[in-house]
Amino acid sequence: MELFISLFAALFSVLNPIGTVPIFVGLTMDDDEKERSRISLWTAINVFIILVISFFFGEYVLSFFGISIEALRIAGGIIIATSGFSLLTGNFNKKRGVNKKVANDAQRRNDIALTPLAIPMLAGPGSISLLIAFYHEHHEMFEIIISVLAIFAVAVAIFITLRSAHYLAKILGASGIVAISRIVGFIVIAIGVQYIISSIITIVQTNLM
Repeated sequence: MELFISLFAALFSVLNPIGTVPIFVGLTMDDDEKERSRISLWTAINVFIILVISFFFGEYVLSFFGISIEALRIAGGIIIATSGFSLLTGNFNKKRGVNKKVANDAQRRNDIALTPLAIPMLAGPGSISLLIAFYHEHHEMFEIIISVLAIFAVAVAIFITLRSAHYLAKILGASGIVAISRIVGFIVIAIGVQYIISSIITIVQTNLM
């Protein structure tokens, strides 16, 4: 249960589906309830597939390119901390590559579930690097099952959040969403810094030995 909660909390914080609510509302403003539900479902499915693929095959990609796990953890920690800082300062959406041109193009397409919603707004470099590093430390069969369940739970949380996005936007308002995003941002920064510190300690201990 501790492993499940740990991965779920880390992924949910890094993905921050609540911070995606204003963009989802803007992109689906002209859609009916059935279409919004469909987009929410397929966004969650796409995120789940991307995260599972990253979890199982990400380490092999690193090996192919000769990238060490510690280098990935430091790079991922920097990316995660940067995302958290963007949340904290209110510049999160600008950092996700969803500019006005992309938003306008997305509105003209029939399906936005894969891009820009699943990629890059939700499943980005921070969550992918987090999962690769997590698999490196937890690759026993029982741990893998728990990890996949945690990823599935995050996907369900994304579906529920996006499905309720228009209601959340009305209830929380712009200021409420910003406040929650900034609290989450602080947690995300801490996660990123912890990844960097852990990697540096491992490198130092390895060299001393």
